[in-house]
Amino acid sequence: MSMKITKSFAAVSLVVALLLSGCTNADPSSGMKSVEEPLLEKESRSSFDFFWKEANTDPASPGYGLIRDRAPGNPSLSSVASVGFGLTSIAIGAERGWVSRKEAEERVIGTLKTLEQNASHRNGFFYHFLQMSDAAKADGSEVSIIDTAIALNGAITVGEYFGGEAKELAENIYARVDWEWFRDPACDMFYMSYRDNEGFSGHWDFYAEQLMLYFLAAGSPTHPVDPGMFYKFTRHSTSYGDGEKFIHSWFGSIFTYQYSHAWFDLRGRADKTGVDWWHNSRIASLANRQFSIDQSKSFKTYGPDAWGLTASDAPRGYEGRYGAAPSGISNDQHLADGTLAPAGALGSIAFMPEESITALKHYYGIPELVGNYGLKDAYNTSITPAWFAPDVIGIDKGITLLMIENYRTGFVWKWFMKNARVRKGLEAVGMSEGHK
Repeated sequence: MSMKITKSFAAVSLVVALLLSGCTNADPSSGMKSVEEPLLEKESRSSFDFFWKEANTDPASPGYGLIRDRAPGNPSLSSVASVGFGLTSIAIGAERGWVSRKEAEERVIGTLKTLEQNASHRNGFFYHFLQMSDAAKADGSEVSIIDTAIALNGAITVGEYFGGEAKELAENIYARVDWEWFRDPACDMFYMSYRDNEGFSGHWDFYAEQLMLYFLAAGSPTHPVDPGMFYKFTRHSTSYGDGEKFIHSWFGSIFTYQYSHAWFDLRGRADKTGVDWWHNSRIASLANRQFSIDQSKSFKTYGPDAWGLTASDAPRGYEGRYGAAPSGISNDQHLADGTLAPAGALGSIAFMPEESITALKHYYGIPELVGNYGLKDAYNTSITPAWFAPDVIGIDKGITLLMIENYRTGFVWKWFMKNARVRKGLEAVGMSEGHK
């Protein structure tokens, strides 16, 4: 059922050549260094290939355009978050000429039609996992507000980039989401999930990747919620070691500091309480790297060039608790066992490019970590024998590609932020511009 991902030593030689070929930088004063590092291009193109190739490409199928959750494992399963990252990646691919604009637009419109007409949803919120073949909910899948938001982000991006029918479809998908349905009026917080015959469960009651929820919900053209919800979740602030204090997530997983920033350009903005969430993510990234350096005495996988603890595949299955201190309320919720996902450091490239690019070079120096779609999901050289994930995961390839592109050109920010509802949502919650 699966195809083994292999890496030839000839390809390793290519990587060495790429590393030695240097790079050219745009004017640093522009605030957006367009680094033409060949290895960035290689990892970006390889990540794009996952989203382009690991999709339902049958135009007659009700699941056309859906993208796999992972590969080569679980070939019948799509995740709507992977679709959201994938839609954005197709726009990147069209802009860079990896596929023609015509091919990209056809794929985008078909995918959006699948989301609008065929994909299982409740009140506009998609089920987390869908069947690749027909877009029906996968057995046991929950309705997920955060995965829906990621799908919406992707739809909005391609709607703005391609315009026309793509924009109309994206607006329809966004407009039907009834944000109020997912709000718990007892505490004025969003629930995390909904299961048929069970109802809602969990709350977004602690800081994580959910900033996008409040911005999208406040800007909704049909079902907006009180933007004051943005200030209801717990903001627990502390520092790691001698570092600067920052608002941290429950497990300290670095993806929680990245996902909303992949689309929402929060540079130079602060909320009504004065929090600069861009700066907060930079401090979190610095702390995660320092944690990895400190933990390298116990786990040889980690170090100054190997950092970014985040949820990923693991030797014993997927592990959502991987993260760095600080975590929880008492700094006891993160897990570190020597497993590391390359997407962790690469997703922070816009916050700390030098350290992320150095990590990318380090990862590509490990032949077993590189496959058909670039870097595999995770690895652990702290155990014997060393372990390398057999799969790549869509959301990890996605955050890698989007943040590299934002660092190089600002492409995703440029097009996503053109959307009037996105800007309205930011304004509604009080994310003011001009912050220093």
